[in-house]
Amino acid sequence: MHNEYVKKILKAKVYDVAIETPLDDASMLSERIGNRVLLKREDLQPVFSFKIRGAYNSMVNLPVALREKGVVCASAGNHAQGVALAAQKLGVKAWIVMPKTTPEIKVESVKARGGIAVLHGDSYDDAYQHAMKLVEEKGLTFLHPFDNPDVIAGQGTVAVELLSQQSGELDAVFIPVGGGGLIAGMAAYIKYLRPEVKVIAVEPVDSACLDAALKANSRVILKEVGIFADGVAVKQIGEETFKLAQQFVDEVVTVNTDEICAAIKDNFEDTRVLAEPAGALSIAGLKKYVQQHQLKGKTLAAVVSGANINFDRLRHVAERAEVGEQREAILAVKLPEEKGAYRRFIEVMGRRAITEFNYRFNPGHDAVVYVGVRLTEGNQERQQLLELLEGEGYSVIDMTDNELAKMHVRHMVGGREDVEDERVYRFEFPERPGALSNFLAKMKARWNISLFHYRNHGAAFGRVLLGIQVPKEEIAQLHASLDELGYRYTEEADNPAYKAFLAG
Repeated sequence: MHNEYVKKILKAKVYDVAIETPLDDASMLSERIGNRVLLKREDLQPVFSFKIRGAYNSMVNLPVALREKGVVCASAGNHAQGVALAAQKLGVKAWIVMPKTTPEIKVESVKARGGIAVLHGDSYDDAYQHAMKLVEEKGLTFLHPFDNPDVIAGQGTVAVELLSQQSGELDAVFIPVGGGGLIAGMAAYIKYLRPEVKVIAVEPVDSACLDAALKANSRVILKEVGIFADGVAVKQIGEETFKLAQQFVDEVVTVNTDEICAAIKDNFEDTRVLAEPAGALSIAGLKKYVQQHQLKGKTLAAVVSGANINFDRLRHVAERAEVGEQREAILAVKLPEEKGAYRRFIEVMGRRAITEFNYRFNPGHDAVVYVGVRLTEGNQERQQLLELLEGEGYSVIDMTDNELAKMHVRHMVGGREDVEDERVYRFEFPERPGALSNFLAKMKARWNISLFHYRNHGAAFGRVLLGIQVPKEEIAQLHASLDELGYRYTEEADNPAYKAFLAG
């Protein structure tokens, strides 16, 4: 299998549409973490993603008779644009089935390249099922986004370029993983030519299908996947890609949303280009691996896999980047409701910069304030700050890693009520016109909504915090109704951020 894939990679026909992307020094990040960091700039491809390589190679290798009948793919992102451009280059008719939640910028990009955009369903699975229907109805050939030897070979050309560009010292290459096409192709080539170089997969902690499969020694289907890094939000690693990953991947690193946001900022500071969340994934993994293994003086490469980010998402990225870089702590601090309390608190904080301070008067109770604090020495300084405040008699809750606090509570501080039988849930639902009203319409009228917060982040999924009054004997019925909605949800009534700022 090894030699077979190396031959396919070397024969891959990608440069009719793709370019050889540079391997750039990330000088600022290198200096900060004490290792030489190289960025393989696949964000500079004509479709701003490596996906054009595999899409074109798989299409050009189809028999002419099949190409003439047309092709179809299911994708919400970069594969769709790659297929559209490849089809345009080869004069092939291409149907691109995308969920209705697909950002308009990607739909228009597909149309601009001559693709026939078909919007169907709310998820990739819905789009995939419709694509299969078109295969049956029109006799089209389905182009898989990752689990196809020609796609894998096309993506493997990234490794050919990288090892040619960095023929000297190279300790590890960090590669993002969704379905596994990129890492399968790159790992097969790297381990053939330079087996001493470590190949390290990077996945979001809430979409880690390769990590789960390697631990189980078998492909598994994740019950749910995270929505932030949508380019790698895949529930199951590919069958062929998993075989290759088992042989050639050394380790897997998982990272959270905040760490990805920090990596987007790191990439911007060195390149002045905004990577999409999946595009910056490998940088986040590289940084985490360096920290975990206390590496110094190594040469490390990361594949910046794409730059198709919605402008609307930048607000969310900016909010979370400082936490991900360990440059900000988020705290809930109880202050006595008396004159001079805030001034004394600031004096205790010393010269530390306050990045956020949310408070509302609550007569008859101590004040609980939502505080953001700038850090210069990371988590060690955060721990020292907690110890300082507790030593001064303050009651403190560290909310730096609390998703509810960062996503919703920071925008809601000011109202506290003791609501009878209140249950609190955090939801994610498909973001499209009418989605919010549809969400509310599906809620049962028999229960009163006591709290509601929604904020658009420019992503494919909306996020809602919902409080609802339900007697204990009706909780099972509520959960049955929520399950019927089909939206991912998390109960948050015991979350310390809810208790500190929103509950009575």
